Amino acid sequence: MRTRGTFCVATALALSAAVGCTTGDTEETGRPSSPTASTPRTASPSATTPAPVNPVSIPAMIQRDHKGSGLELGRVLTRTSAYTSYEVTYESDGLTISGLMNIPSGQGPFPALVLAHGYIDPEIYTTGRGLTREQDLLARNGYVVLHTDYRNHARSDKDPDNDVGLRLGYTEDVIGAAMALRSSGRPEIDTDRLGLLGRSMGGGVVYNTLVVAPGLFDAAVAYAPVSGRPEENIDQFQRPEGDPLVAEIESEHGTPETNPRFWREISPLTYVDRVTEPLLIHHGTTDTTCPIRWSHQTVTAFEKAGKDVELRTYRGEGHTFYSQWARSMDTTMAFFDKHLR
Repeated sequence: MRTRGTFCVATALALSAAVGCTTGDTEETGRPSSPTASTPRTASPSATTPAPVNPVSIPAMIQRDHKGSGLELGRVLTRTSAYTSYEVTYESDGLTISGLMNIPSGQGPFPALVLAHGYIDPEIYTTGRGLTREQDLLARNGYVVLHTDYRNHARSDKDPDNDVGLRLGYTEDVIGAAMALRSSGRPEIDTDRLGLLGRSMGGGVVYNTLVVAPGLFDAAVAYAPVSGRPEENIDQFQRPEGDPLVAEIESEHGTPETNPRFWREISPLTYVDRVTEPLLIHHGTTDTTCPIRWSHQTVTAFEKAGKDVELRTYRGEGHTFYSQWARSMDTTMAFFDKHLR
């Protein structure tokens, strides 16, 4: 089992290498003159100063001092013989984020899972929507489940720049949820055993989290995930709908053709060498919302980097996982049991 508390240290140690590999565009504009006996050898500032890090990028997230704390239980939503479900709030990146937490009945402490839901219009979203089946089943099988609403959803604080910033704030909120669980001091939670599960858009949040915060979780699962290349998600979901946000994003950050560096640095696939956790991906072969080829390209990138990744495919299954969900969850629970118990 990975020693808890190594996240910050491991991130710091890996930072220079991870960010350095994204600054290859830096040009050396001068060469120091040959030193003499009276002239000490000095490095050229232009040769040693890296290019500025775009604040909307994976390297910027790697550098950031992530914060998550203040987990508070609110009113009871549901009480069953197997678990009690609460409204919760926690602090993430200076914002108050709402969510739902299921705490199993019986003697803890229990391993904990953070759940990252897929896209639901924030205007209609309510606390806990998107992964209700998983919340129930995982809690019944002895896991504390914290389902984050994300910023701009339900009772969470607002972040007006999140959409133009490629929704990287959702990754901050998942990292914050894990850190809030760790620091909660609640006796029901085993802070040494922490897993992550995301669906659809939440699968992309899983990818980001694994590269930004290696060591924070012990294992991760992605269901029918989006592409690890954000430009493909824009072309699949937003551009065909004429979403005006596309023009805002491209005005702010450029297109993949005019600013390839930005799009390279916003993709978690560029940084899969940082991942330390095993990853399990579930994907249906007839998923037309998130094509299965996206998961194949993610697996290829992980395997090329020598990472522990497994793709389970489900013939004839679409994006919703209605017909084979139970079988996929048996696999998911066996995976979490292996790495968290």
